[in-house]
Amino acid sequence: MSAEASIRRLDERIVFFLGLLLAASGIVSPPVALAGGIAYGFTVEHPYRRESAALAKLLLQISVVGLGFGMNLHAVLHAGRSGFVYTAISITCALALGLLLGRLLRVGGKASFLIAAGTAICGGSAIAALSPITGANEEEISVSMGTIFLLNSIALLLFPTIGAAMHLDQNQFGLWAALAIHDTSSVVGAAAKYGDQALAVGTAVKLARALWILPLSLAVAGVMRARGTAASGTAGGKTAKVAVPWFILLFCLATAASTCFPQFGAEYSAASHLGRAGLTATLFLIGTSLSPRTLRSVGMRPLIQGVTLWIVVAGVSLAAIYCRWIAI
Repeated sequence: MSAEASIRRLDERIVFFLGLLLAASGIVSPPVALAGGIAYGFTVEHPYRRESAALAKLLLQISVVGLGFGMNLHAVLHAGRSGFVYTAISITCALALGLLLGRLLRVGGKASFLIAAGTAICGGSAIAALSPITGANEEEISVSMGTIFLLNSIALLLFPTIGAAMHLDQNQFGLWAALAIHDTSSVVGAAAKYGDQALAVGTAVKLARALWILPLSLAVAGVMRARGTAASGTAGGKTAKVAVPWFILLFCLATAASTCFPQFGAEYSAASHLGRAGLTATLFLIGTSLSPRTLRSVGMRPLIQGVTLWIVVAGVSLAAIYCRWIAI
């Protein structure tokens, strides 16, 4: 490597860490952090792509737990219960429509299922949990992850604008974000920009939605086993384990603590603030993972499947919420 190339790589690393520190400082808003990350991913070769993805996943989970300290358990339980029926119906319909679209567009079977599941439940978390069970290869996982990630980025920037234009109140926007945005990070980011009540509703309903990963994973594992095609988690043929989103339990414990022991209000406020800062840093990391190579790897057919399914889910849920057919 030439001296000039070495200096350029050093500059890229410095810019990456400065951007991450700026996002974590709380000086910039979540959408700005995401936009900055995307700008970085499109202009330079990411020096820490794998490490960044792993850190983003861990930081998201820690941040969600931190946000729990700023919420009331009764409000969280009410939002989770109220959104349960809507969640069950929307997950079933999204999965069915997603698989139908995948068949019509001739998207590879496993990639099509992962895109549908990611849209129906909680984006990358659902794909990560289901991919080893289905035996999806690296290309199928990359395609489904890339599709979901692109739509997540768009939703984070677009949803608050649409919500404001349609004069959605805090509860309406939080419910819409939880039902129509794929990943928890983007739901929390969009809802946080809209308001504190939207954040509480959106987080509660989305985390309740994420719990569906477990029964769906068990159902898929059962179907694969019945067909004699159960995926192996290792080369030795061991059955893949179902990933349990334990951070959701920790989130519930955090909300319970903040509700039952209000005398530690100052500490809870600090933890919640750190959670917001961690979320903003997470969005920067997510943005840096988006690149021209990501766009090329997705391909047109999976992208059309993901976009079409997302538009239908977002449009139908928005119409139902706007007309007050469903509400928290």
